[in-house]
Amino acid sequence: MITNAAVTLATAAVCLATIATASVAYAQAVRPTVTVKHRPIVSPGDVSTSWDARQNVIDSKAYERLLATNPAFRRERKRIECGPITDPELHQSCLASFERN
Repeated sequence: MITNAAVTLATAAVCLATIATASVAYAQAVRPTVTVKHRPIVSPGDVSTSWDARQNVIDSKAYERLLATNPAFRRERKRIECGPITDPELHQSCLASFERN
């Protein structure tokens, strides 16, 4: 009986030692993640020197008004923004986004 307990205890100790050794070996084998950062790549047309926050709000309201009042404009925007999406679920989600008020 004592022999069985001793064998069980020894087996458990060997298993724990194996797990601990394998964990340390795995942790040492995993390479660290390296993040490479660089400056953004900007083309001449990407930045506007005349950008104005107030004008942006005015333009956004005009866009929203056109979506709400002009069915042809809404159809065209759906075609432009959702047309290239090939995933059926994402395509449906895009189309549904035009129905939200």
